[in-house]
Amino acid sequence: MKFLIASDIHGSAYYCDLLIKAIAEEKPDKVLLLGDILYHGPRNDLPRDYAPKKVIEMLNPLKDKLICVRGNCDTEVDQMVLDFPVLADYGVISVGNILIYATHGHKYNKENLPPLAKGDILLNGHTHIPECIEKDGYVFMNAGSVSIPKENSPHSYMILKDGDFVWKNLETKEIYKEYEV
Repeated sequence: MKFLIASDIHGSAYYCDLLIKAIAEEKPDKVLLLGDILYHGPRNDLPRDYAPKKVIEMLNPLKDKLICVRGNCDTEVDQMVLDFPVLADYGVISVGNILIYATHGHKYNKENLPPLAKGDILLNGHTHIPECIEKDGYVFMNAGSVSIPKENSPHSYMILKDGDFVWKNLETKEIYKEYEV
């Protein structure tokens, strides 16, 4: 199964459109969104072409393909306008004998672990900084941000296929990081 993984759209119609184009090109079986879909949050500047209503229009037609977890900027009112569930605090994906614990990152992160076993993967967004760190028998991954990347990282998304994780630049589609399970 092929997953496209993205986080932190933050209501940017411009970057959501690029994400929709990446979905069309990549042809994933499922799209995993790691939260912060519509609202930009009080700590972030407005992203380019901030238009949550347009983002709703772009994502709702993909409802059968989307798996989402709740970000710290996602609320019950967002669920009222989105046709797919967005309020789960986490999701779990199995890749062989390894579990991927997918969450936004504001509650569970590498400093506050969820119930992981050694060798499992914690996958999140929230910091807007892509990373892949092996530490104490765990793997910590961050998908980066679709619309508001930080620390000079690119606007990005990830692909997971056959146990291989690939981080891609949303604008150029170039691979800039890889990890094999």
